[in-house]
Amino acid sequence: MRNEPVLGAVGISEFDEEVYRLLLGRPDEPLSAIAGTLGVNPSRVRNVVARLTRLGLLRRIAPGRYEPIGPETALTALVSRRRLETEAALDGVRAATADLARLFQTARLRDPVRWIEVLSGQETVNRRVDELTQSVRTHLWVLDRPPYMKQVAGIPDTNEAEIAETEDLIAKGVDIRSVYCPESLGRPGRFEVLVELAKAGEQARMLPELPFKLRIMDMRMALVSLTGGVYDNLALIHPSGLLDALVELFKAYWERATPLLGAQQPADDEPSDEDLLLLRMLKAGLKDEAIARQLGVSARTATRRIASVIDRLGATTRFQAGVEAATRGWL
Repeated sequence: MRNEPVLGAVGISEFDEEVYRLLLGRPDEPLSAIAGTLGVNPSRVRNVVARLTRLGLLRRIAPGRYEPIGPETALTALVSRRRLETEAALDGVRAATADLARLFQTARLRDPVRWIEVLSGQETVNRRVDELTQSVRTHLWVLDRPPYMKQVAGIPDTNEAEIAETEDLIAKGVDIRSVYCPESLGRPGRFEVLVELAKAGEQARMLPELPFKLRIMDMRMALVSLTGGVYDNLALIHPSGLLDALVELFKAYWERATPLLGAQQPADDEPSDEDLLLLRMLKAGLKDEAIARQLGVSARTATRRIASVIDRLGATTRFQAGVEAATRGWL
């Protein structure tokens, strides 16, 4: 049965959409066979493939060989680059995206290897991560630990860039949940950035350690590191029992982790911003050297500031200081 065309609102003609649907359902079929199915000259199909590639719906993997990019990623990015004339047109594309995604995934589930993409190499990893990040719309759940892609690639990794990227996702209404560990705080000033982002809407928690890196996007894909590097053996998990297991694993770590910010607001005897920052870093399990690095001071200065906060709280140990700070509603 022929499908009703629905992608005209994003500049895709009826015939081009028909070719796209065939490629989604038969990713390993040569272009000549696609042309035969449609009863047209192969050159016409090649022209369509060139247009779909420019639109970001296909990628060239070898001379004469193309593979579809997941519709949820490709069409979401395409919609965001165009202004649709009516809300009805937008709704039609959204409905088509879900339908095409099922077609795309069904074709791949015939081959269990397609449930998992193993990404290797800087160019491949960067391209796929960019595609997936641009397509995030509802959920981004993260287990965060080094190494980081930008640092390995030699790209400046700044607090300002992280703030801009995260605030953009928060503005879109994305549910961001991140579990960090002390290793996440190698960049000076990052702890303070995480506190500010938590105030802005990111849900952030801390654990003493994390076993691996994990990113779950919209509950439909997950990126997980299989080895220590970021450019070798990074697995992209598609909808499957394995993805469901990773979601449940994240939830387990999330429940064990400590919120970066307390639920209560400071009451009387309000602490300074510096006192709060020190107490939150102590609560997160950071040692004096790590706190000094975050503050940009010497370890001796950091130890002196910590002692001052403990003394102000009338405590003699760090544990007592934490209990007293919580009692006062500081944490």
